[in-house]
Amino acid sequence: MTGTPSPFGATAEAVIDIRGLRLGYGSTTVLEDVDLRIGAGEFWFFLGQNGTGKSTLLNALMGLLRPRRGEIIGHRAHAGREHIGFVPQRCGMNPHLPTTVREFVGLGLAGLRTDRNGRTERLTGALEKVGLKGREKADYWSLSGGQRQRVVVARALARQPGVLIMDEPTAGLDPSAETSLLGDIAGLNRKEGLTVICVSHDLATAARYASHVALFHGGRVQGGPARDILNGQNIARVYGVGLDVHWSNGRLSGTAGGPGDPS
Repeated sequence: MTGTPSPFGATAEAVIDIRGLRLGYGSTTVLEDVDLRIGAGEFWFFLGQNGTGKSTLLNALMGLLRPRRGEIIGHRAHAGREHIGFVPQRCGMNPHLPTTVREFVGLGLAGLRTDRNGRTERLTGALEKVGLKGREKADYWSLSGGQRQRVVVARALARQPGVLIMDEPTAGLDPSAETSLLGDIAGLNRKEGLTVICVSHDLATAARYASHVALFHGGRVQGGPARDILNGQNIARVYGVGLDVHWSNGRLSGTAGGPGDPS
């Protein structure tokens, strides 16, 4: 199977192939004719306004929504369901339930066959990767918002996934916590070749971290290398704002020329 250009200049092996995909709920079609090829070690951002199908596609990637047409091919060594880690926008746990960091991260191992030593190794390694080594016994609810979200990421990393899927993982975080968390995820992407898919509304963040971008608009998805996709024409079509866009030293910059706020 032919690979796609990777952010490292080599040819990336495809870990997820999406071909001719149609997704919807009830009588409503949300996405139509989606074709994306996600390579190993790529950092994808899914961008678009609310209600354009970003989370719908995530649900399909995780096997929670059956395609109405087309197919999703997850190459098992990287992207079988047991090799996917998921970071939700909110943790969804009762704040009145006493929970240690170890207990919370351990939830990420549900369904995996591993012995006690294997569980301990996974938990310790995941917490180390998010900068919380030694905090296993801490009360999850006593941590700061940024630290709690790092624990949520550790829960996903405990599965030792080939693909990490994140649905607006920095929502509600202050700018410092957001930059720190995404910087650590980007480090795992670079150093360990972890494939990352992140839903976001922030163009500047995507331009800073993404190797590839998928733009969601009008039931369609346009995806490819970030430098090819994030241009003034595409941004105007998706966000309704005109920008004089240019790239410099790997960064996107632009001057607004119309209504709206693409961030």
